[in-house]
Amino acid sequence: MAGSRRPLLMRCGAFGDMVLLTPLIRELAARFGTPVDLVSSGVWTRPLLEGQPGVGDLYLVRSRRRPYLVSPDQWRLVRDLRRRGTGPTWFLDPGGVGKQLLARAGIGAEWIVDAASLPAKSGEHYVERFWRIGATMPPALERPPPAPPAHAVDGAVLEVAEPCRRDLDRWLEGLGLAGRRLLLVQAGNKRTMRRGDRRRASNTKYWPEQRWAAVVDAMVARCPAHAILLLGVPGEHALNEDIIRHAHATSAVNVAGDLPIPRLLALLERAEAMVAVDTGPAHAAAAVGLPLVVLFGAADPALYRPWGAPGAALRCVRAAPPGPLEGLAAAPVIAAFGSLPLRNA
Repeated sequence: MAGSRRPLLMRCGAFGDMVLLTPLIRELAARFGTPVDLVSSGVWTRPLLEGQPGVGDLYLVRSRRRPYLVSPDQWRLVRDLRRRGTGPTWFLDPGGVGKQLLARAGIGAEWIVDAASLPAKSGEHYVERFWRIGATMPPALERPPPAPPAHAVDGAVLEVAEPCRRDLDRWLEGLGLAGRRLLLVQAGNKRTMRRGDRRRASNTKYWPEQRWAAVVDAMVARCPAHAILLLGVPGEHALNEDIIRHAHATSAVNVAGDLPIPRLLALLERAEAMVAVDTGPAHAAAAVGLPLVVLFGAADPALYRPWGAPGAALRCVRAAPPGPLEGLAAAPVIAAFGSLPLRNA
C-alpha cells in the first residue's frame, strides 16, 4: 500500500467537539505543509468543516459500533483509506471505538498516536489536550517535520464563505429582518430533542422556560432596537415557542429548523451577541468571534468552555453547586449579559 504524508485524524464527535478540533487541524496542516484528512461521522461534519483552513478530505462513517459484516459504510471507509495509503494518524475518540477500522485499512499501530496513551491533565481544556496530542508524532515517522516555534495555543476559528452571507441576506429579508441588529438565543441541546418530558432528570441541560423568557426580556430591555432570534434544530422549535409564550417581548422570533449549518455560521458572524446553553452552536459562535454568555451545569467550563477567536468576549455562568442546570438562577445570566460588550457596539 502506498504511503501518505498527509496527516489523518479520526474523531467522531458532536458538533462542538468538531469545532474544538479546528486548532489542531490548522497546527498539523502548518507543520506538515499539507491539508489534514479526517475520519468522522455526523451530518454536521461536512457542512461545518468542508473548505475550512487546513481541512483536506473528509471520510464519513455512519456508525462505528455496528458489526463490520453488516456495515457497508464501514466497508467503504476501509476501502477508501486503503486507497489513500498509510501515514501519520491521530486517533482521538474515547474508548477505542472505531480504532479497528484503521487496522482493517492497513494502518498499523506504529503509525498511530492514540489519545488514550496521553491521558488528560487536571484542568486541561480539550483544545489544549488535542494540541498536546498533536505534538506527539507516531513512531514510524522516520523524519518528523521540525517542531514549530513555541507559541500560545490557538483557539477555534471558522471562516464563513461569501455565498453563505448572501444566503443569510435573502433569508433575513424574507423574515422582514433585513438591516435589523440581531441578538441570538440557543436554549436547546441534543438532549432536548429526545422524546419525553424535557424536564426529565436525564436532561441535565434543561433550564426552565420562564428563566429563558426572563433573559429574553432583559436582552430586549438593554437592546430595544434589536431582533431576538431563538435558534435550534426542528426538535427545539416547541421549546422556543414555550419560551416566547412566557416572555413579554414582542421582538423574539423562533427560527428553529430553518438554519442549515452554513446559514447558522453566517448568522453567528452577523449577530452582535448570544446567550446559549453549553452546546455546539455556542462553540461555533466563539469560533466566529461572537460575544457570548454560556450556561453551564455539571460540565466544568475550564474543560469545555468555547475557546474561539482571539479577543472574543465570553462569560461562563455555572450552576452552584455544579449539577443540573436547573440549579442556576436567571439573575446571574442576566447580569452576565448586561456586562457583555456587544459586537460593533
